Amino acid sequence: MRNVCITGASGYIGNKIALFLSQKDEIENIVGIDINPQKEFIPKFHFYKRDVRDDIEDILTHNSIDTMIHTAYVLPPIHDKQLMEDINVGGTRNVIRACVRAKVEQILYTSSSTAYGFHPDNDNPLTEDSRLRGNADFTYCKNKREIEMAIPDWMKDSNGMNLIILRPCFVVGPGFDNPLSRYLRKKIVILPFHTEPMQFVHEDDLVRIIWLALRDKKNGIFNVGGEGTISFAEMVKKLGGILIPAPDKLLSFFNAIAWSLRLSFLSEFPNPALNMIRYPWVVNSDKLKQQLGFQYKYTTCEAFDEYAEFVRRCKGK
Repeated sequence: MRNVCITGASGYIGNKIALFLSQKDEIENIVGIDINPQKEFIPKFHFYKRDVRDDIEDILTHNSIDTMIHTAYVLPPIHDKQLMEDINVGGTRNVIRACVRAKVEQILYTSSSTAYGFHPDNDNPLTEDSRLRGNADFTYCKNKREIEMAIPDWMKDSNGMNLIILRPCFVVGPGFDNPLSRYLRKKIVILPFHTEPMQFVHEDDLVRIIWLALRDKKNGIFNVGGEGTISFAEMVKKLGGILIPAPDKLLSFFNAIAWSLRLSFLSEFPNPALNMIRYPWVVNSDKLKQQLGFQYKYTTCEAFDEYAEFVRRCKGK
């Protein structure tokens, strides 16, 4: 692994991966693809402003790319589902097919444990053999499921290209900034009466996992999740907020109105997203630890604690 391409290179995880790889002597060239410009200078890094749905084969060939890390994905729910699916599914298909034509040696796709879906009868914990049931009414996890199911077809002419699929739970750390984090940071946090504890992986642990999986040329699917879980009551308390439980029907009614009227200060997610806090989706990552010899630096609680400390420091400025 010498020449690496990262899609979504200006995003949360893509940027952290680029910074991490720039410190490795064996990495000669890092190519970043994104529609947003890079936020900071990164050694050995070359940026291309391009949509993942556009042709990128020329970039891969010109830079002799041997390793692709595909992180580009629309995470926050948007009202234009067709556009979201076109970027997520169409973009991933385009990237993989470009890698096949450019004869890239290995590709790592950052999927998500949401591909298992949010269901009351989920395996607890979920293993790599658990069924993929990403909920059809929630575009994010629906697309994660659809992409994983389609990848074998997109790679059918790859002539042995190595594939790694990671299924991380929610990632947390100082860079944690999405609709969930912003909602938890509110002074008053209204949630259903019944919620299930959540699992997190620290952003630094995820980056190290990506590095080791590629360095050792692993092949296959791996769950990624820190040890243990943390309740919503604990999270809200650590962030200095007040948790107010509400009946499901009442919360769903007002959330649907806020979402449909685009009142983002009240809600940044449609009602189907509420299932991710109602039902358990905790992953077992023994396979990862055994095959990579990996030990998490942070448990779920420790990872969230670092995020909470970061929030407190920011409020104190």
